[in-house]
Amino acid sequence: MANEFIKGELASMIDEFQAQMRILTDIQQKRAQLLATGYALQKRVTVVLNADGIVIETRFDDDLEGLPLHELSQAVTEAAQAAATELARKSAELTAPIQERRGRMPKMSDLIDGLPDLTEEIPDRIPASTAPPNSPERQQHNEPVMTFTDVEDLEDLTPGRIRADDW
Repeated sequence: MANEFIKGELASMIDEFQAQMRILTDIQQKRAQLLATGYALQKRVTVVLNADGIVIETRFDDDLEGLPLHELSQAVTEAAQAAATELARKSAELTAPIQERRGRMPKMSDLIDGLPDLTEEIPDRIPASTAPPNSPERQQHNEPVMTFTDVEDLEDLTPGRIRADDW
């Protein structure tokens, strides 16, 4: 009897998996067409990203002439980050139906007694920093510099003092 239950659950899981693959194919086709636009400087700087987060267009209004380059570069960065935020929102919205369906599926640990639920072991996503490359935020997260203390000073190694036995 328990064996029949498991067979039925597995058949149901296979049917659900096939339905999810059809939905996923549709989502991927729609995702490939996604665009996200970000703006800065009162919409005078525009950056457009494709679904992979690649900049496909950057536009500047004509009245930006004379704007210092550091302000212009900050505006481009701001617009690109706004577009990336919009892209993430659109992507999450697009994939929500498949996530919802996945949440309704039984886990293998629900079907087999004693099997651990390994999904609890998946670490949470750590958001990537938007800080510039040499900013203090990035400096504090760098790995410590490796230091060797058991080495000889190179000044002590004059050409006449190096022997084959030293290697």
